[in-house]
Amino acid sequence: MALDLANPAQTPHLRLSFEFFPPKSEEMEGQLWATVRDLAGWQPDFVSVTYGAGGTTRAPTLSTVRRLIAETTLPTAAHLTCVDATKADVAHVVEEFRAAGVKHFVALRGDPSGGVGTAYQPHPGGYENAAALVRGLRDIDDFEISVSAYPEKHPESPDEVLDIDMLKRKVDNGATRALTQFFFDNDIFERYLNRVRAAGITIPIVPGIMPIQNLTQLKRFASMCGATVPARLDPRFAGLDDKPEERANVAADVAAEQIDDLTTRGVNEFHLYTMNRAPLVNATLARLGLVRAASADNSAGAAA
Repeated sequence: MALDLANPAQTPHLRLSFEFFPPKSEEMEGQLWATVRDLAGWQPDFVSVTYGAGGTTRAPTLSTVRRLIAETTLPTAAHLTCVDATKADVAHVVEEFRAAGVKHFVALRGDPSGGVGTAYQPHPGGYENAAALVRGLRDIDDFEISVSAYPEKHPESPDEVLDIDMLKRKVDNGATRALTQFFFDNDIFERYLNRVRAAGITIPIVPGIMPIQNLTQLKRFASMCGATVPARLDPRFAGLDDKPEERANVAADVAAEQIDDLTTRGVNEFHLYTMNRAPLVNATLARLGLVRAASADNSAGAAA
């Protein structure tokens, strides 16, 4: 069902979460905290901060998480991977995050250290996959643990059955929520959710929504992730490469229409990949008829 943007739907209460990545420069840091301040008014259930393969962004991730916890009231989750790390290494990182106040982890195996497309080799003294990492986290403490899910299957999974079996192993080991890879075909998500439920998996499966900042770049990224970008989106963005305002309007329309259609299918929780930018997320949620609360109480004070 397409969203009538002239008459925004009276959308039921939606539960939202936002994903950020740690900044790599002073300029990017300023952009991140302006985004945090701007998006806080949507009162997300939580925000998460990504963590590079092999802990390549461990220090900036920890710094970002510490600041979010210290300067905002936003519930904050830290991503955690097990690439190129022993179990002791992972435990040390977990203790650092726990000391900072983290009670929620997004547990991921992580991309192979050789890059996307290369074979994954578990560290001899580490966790062999995300399911084992979840078990390790659960053994340390009673954390909230989110994991990944793949409506179009993980690119390394031989088939959908084994892919869902891996998700079930994560759940059996203690995962409490699954956040999906981004997708643009809601029929694919609905079929996936039906298969997941048929496998006895009952935890929330939260759709990952990626507002399209740049369609060409997104297609390149999606090809590495095993996600598809429907051809029906091409004409909507055609001729807008040099028209950023019109392109942003179309992108917000597309994301809002996707969320609106998912709500008609019974979904009320969404995880938005923000790319550390607020305008497109704001425009998308406003199109849904959602109202942003005053963000003063939740914002990063030092970012003002």
